[in-house]
Amino acid sequence: MEKKANRYLLTLQQLSSVREENKTDDILELEFTNHDELFVIINAIKNRQLFNTENESIEFALGLKLFSEVLIKNRKHPLFEELGPQFGEFMKKLKAKP
Repeated sequence: MEKKANRYLLTLQQLSSVREENKTDDILELEFTNHDELFVIINAIKNRQLFNTENESIEFALGLKLFSEVLIKNRKHPLFEELGPQFGEFMKKLKAKP
């Protein structure tokens, strides 16, 4: 039986490029699942004002949750064997009250 998960759709479009030859009009749409309520987490990170801008808070929260979900799903992968314990400590520090 598959675990219940929240479903999301992420759309990525390049608006400009430092190197014009790398500019693309491609649009990437990624449908994915996550065990967390991402909008709740994004708002919590924004409210803590950990970073200089609201955009940085959103980038951090979204990147962290995308990465951590892959890590959780692949925790036995050799790539993550050294990172797992440190990532757990990082998450505890992040979740601690300021």
